[in-house]
Amino acid sequence: MCGRYAVSQSADDLADEFGVERAEVRERLDPDWNVAPTKKVYAVLSRGRKDEPAEPPVRRLRTLRWGLVPSWAKDVAIGNRLINARVETAAEKPAFRKAFALRRCILPADGFYEWRGEKGQKQPFFIHPKDGSLAMAGLYEIWRDKSKPEDADDAFVWSVVILTTDATDDVGQIHDRMPMLVGPESWDRWLDPGSTDADDVTRLLTPAVPGVLDAYPVSTDVNKVGNNGPHLVDPVEL
Repeated sequence: MCGRYAVSQSADDLADEFGVERAEVRERLDPDWNVAPTKKVYAVLSRGRKDEPAEPPVRRLRTLRWGLVPSWAKDVAIGNRLINARVETAAEKPAFRKAFALRRCILPADGFYEWRGEKGQKQPFFIHPKDGSLAMAGLYEIWRDKSKPEDADDAFVWSVVILTTDATDDVGQIHDRMPMLVGPESWDRWLDPGSTDADDVTRLLTPAVPGVLDAYPVSTDVNKVGNNGPHLVDPVEL
């Protein structure tokens, strides 16, 4: 699974890296080395123009809440546990099926954390690319809070879930699951809401090939969500 990750890039940097045409970021997020569920995160997605529906979708950068809230949910609390979705079954599960077909996104990250060991004695590891950054595959939903007027700023909750797959050898020794990745050559098709065939879009995703990721132990300070800062990704001696 993926329960924590790190993002240090600014909205402007991410917009440049991912070829974003429209940055729809109402609030700029600070660098976060301890991104946890329910926090707001940057996501890259493609959506059409309401005023020009015949025009191609526009690539956008937005902030979303980590923890997917399906459109049929009674409240946002369900999102607290829908932080990961198995890529093997996401296209069929009621909570993710519609989003998998129509609302796919990319979650940029410097790397992610996993823990190894017995309960109470788990050692955190930081897993990151040896070169560049991660483009994690995600799905997003838009939930309407019917207790609020439709024109209220928080009437609609945009939320996201990370797709996971079997871990590669260099990560599998720490945890058996890891985020699914989207290569730059597949960004257009993965984000395209017009691509609705589940098998076709699944083939766009690739686990990290062995040798691409590096993993090393880090401080247990990352265990506490309130702790933050670049020191969390510094390697430590076991």
